[in-house]
Amino acid sequence: MSDLVIAHLYPYEMNIYGDTGNVIALRRRLEWRGLGAWVDPVPVGAPYDFTGADLVFGGGGQDRSQLQVAEDLQARAAAIREAVSAGTVFLTICGTYQLFGRRFLTREGSEIPGIGVFAMETVGGRKRMIGNIVVSTQWGDLVGFENHSGRTLLDPGQAALGRVKKGYGNDETRREEGAVTANCFGTYLHGSLLPKNPAFADELLRRALSRRRGQGVVLEPLDDRLEHLAARAAARRP
Repeated sequence: MSDLVIAHLYPYEMNIYGDTGNVIALRRRLEWRGLGAWVDPVPVGAPYDFTGADLVFGGGGQDRSQLQVAEDLQARAAAIREAVSAGTVFLTICGTYQLFGRRFLTREGSEIPGIGVFAMETVGGRKRMIGNIVVSTQWGDLVGFENHSGRTLLDPGQAALGRVKKGYGNDETRREEGAVTANCFGTYLHGSLLPKNPAFADELLRRALSRRRGQGVVLEPLDDRLEHLAARAAARRP
């Protein structure tokens, strides 16, 4: 029996800049502790019951892929919002993160509806925000790679994931990055994010395991020296 069930949203359509590495990192960090995970791929059009998932991941993709999954997400919107309300852990990256807001307004003026988990909207722009990024959060500095032209504006009261120390984040003028609602996290950090940020990966696992077991979980420490070296190397790059 698996200790956790991980649902991987759109693994074929939304997998850019190594985003699938986040799922691999979660599985490995469980295995290194003698725990196991079952990964359910959830491609476009495939039925899925989110009540059986402990942790849900969705990555980023090209504009064409984002349009492809947007309609499918609408069909799943009620189930996803229910899962978020029930405390299921979500990590959404870039394109999926944008679609978890109210809407995405393209540079050409078209509107792509989101599913409203985060109180925010994204507006397409001409400037591409690209490069390595460092974000200060309560789990320490997160290091990743961003590449997006959308500017995400959080509503008053919508919590951000953190504050930008280097890079652009949601919108280069506000220094906010990502969004957090309950156990649902959104961010622009590719890279992959979790292999270079083991404390944040473990926070997601701790929340998912605690919800599954109905009690607080303390994870056995791992030797993360290589992960920290990788994060420091990425943080030094432009």
